[in-house]
Amino acid sequence: MVAETKFYDILGVSPDATPSQLKKAYRKLALKFHPDKNPSPEAAEKFKEITSAYEVLSDERKRQIYDQVGEEGLSGNGGMGGMGGMDGSDIFSQFFGFGGQREPQGPKRGKDIKHTISCTLEELYKGKTAKLALNKTVICSECEGKGGKNVKKCTTCNGTGMKFVTRQMGPMIQRFQTTCDVCNGEGDIIAAKDKCHTCNGKKVISERKILEVHIEPGMKAGQKIVLHGESDQFPDTIPGDVIFVVDEKPHELFTRKGDDLYYEAKIDLLTALAGGEIGFKHLNGDFLKLELIPGEVISPNKIKVIEGKGMPIQKVGDFGTLFVKFTVEFPPDHFATDEQLKTLENVLPPRPKLEVPKGVETDDSCMLVDYDPVKHSGRRSRSGGGYYDEDEDEEGGQPGVQCSQQ
Repeated sequence: MVAETKFYDILGVSPDATPSQLKKAYRKLALKFHPDKNPSPEAAEKFKEITSAYEVLSDERKRQIYDQVGEEGLSGNGGMGGMGGMDGSDIFSQFFGFGGQREPQGPKRGKDIKHTISCTLEELYKGKTAKLALNKTVICSECEGKGGKNVKKCTTCNGTGMKFVTRQMGPMIQRFQTTCDVCNGEGDIIAAKDKCHTCNGKKVISERKILEVHIEPGMKAGQKIVLHGESDQFPDTIPGDVIFVVDEKPHELFTRKGDDLYYEAKIDLLTALAGGEIGFKHLNGDFLKLELIPGEVISPNKIKVIEGKGMPIQKVGDFGTLFVKFTVEFPPDHFATDEQLKTLENVLPPRPKLEVPKGVETDDSCMLVDYDPVKHSGRRSRSGGGYYDEDEDEEGGQPGVQCSQQ
C-alpha cells in the first residue's frame, strides 16, 4: 500500500510496476509530449510532469520515500543531488555548532539491521528458505504513533528533540547540541493522563516478526539478502532495511572456490596403477561413480575434472567444475613376499642404474634407520654425551658444564 499514486498515475502504471515497465511507460509518453514532437504549451507542461515522476520512481531510494510518505517526503530528499539537500551553512553548523537550527527536510531514514545467516555447502548448492524471528520496534497502532491525545509540540526544541547549549569556559565560548530536557528528546509534550495506554506515550512498541529469507542456489559467502523496510519503525522516519549476510560453513569433503568445487579422493596403489572404481556422495545428493582406466597411472596429487558438477552459477543456469585431486595410499611395510616382489620387478619399469661420479670415493658403511621424533629432534651436546634442550644453556651458563655439589 503506497501513500499516494500521483506519480504512478502520471506515467499510467500501477504502484507495483517494475523498473522496466516504468522505463517503457516513460519512453512512450516522452516521445508523445516532447517539445520537439509536440510544440503546444500543454505538451511542454505534461512533459515536465512525466519527467519529474520518472526521476523519482526510477530512483530506488526516492521511490521508497515516495511510497512511504508521498510527495511531501521528498521535500528534503527530492533533489538528492550534490550533498543530499545539504547546503554550505548546514555543513558549517555541523562542524562548529554555529548557526540556527535546521528546518526539517522531510523524514529521515532509520538504521539498517544486519544479521549473519550460516549455510552449509549443501544449502548453498540447492538453495533454501529460512524462517527467522526478529524482535523489532513498530509504530503503535493504538495511537498511530502520536503517543496519546492532546499532543503538543515542544517549543523549547521546536519539535526536534535536540537543542543547542552555550557554555563559556574562560575566554572561549562552546556551543554544542544536546537532548532537550523539556521533552526528553521526544519532540512532543504529552500530559500523563493523555498518554497512550498501549505504548505509554513512547509512540512505538516491540513486536516479534517472522521473516522469510530465501537462499538462492549458488549464493556465495559475503553476499547480502536485503529485506527493504523491515528494520525498526519510528514516527516520521523511513524504516531501514534488514540485511542478511551469507556465511558458508566448512564442509567435511568439499572445498569451494567461486563456482568450482574441489574434492580429494584417496585411492590405493593398485587402483592408481591398474585402474578401478571410486565413488562419493555429491552435494546434490547423488552418488557419483567414477571409473579409472586400467593402465592410466594416477600419480599422487594428480587432478582430474568433471565438468558441470561444480556449484550452480546464479542467474546463468549453468554449473561450475568439480576438480578431483588424488591421494595415493601406499601399502604397509613388508606387504609382499620375495617371490611377489620379483613379480613386481617383471611388471614395473626397471630400476634406474646407480652411477657413481668418477673420482669420488664410495662409502658403503652408511645405514638408513627409522626416524625417531624424540631422539632426532634434539641437538647433540658439545661433550658428545647425548642430547639436551636449548633451554638448558640458560641455567648453567655454558653447555656441558655442571655445578659441583658439596
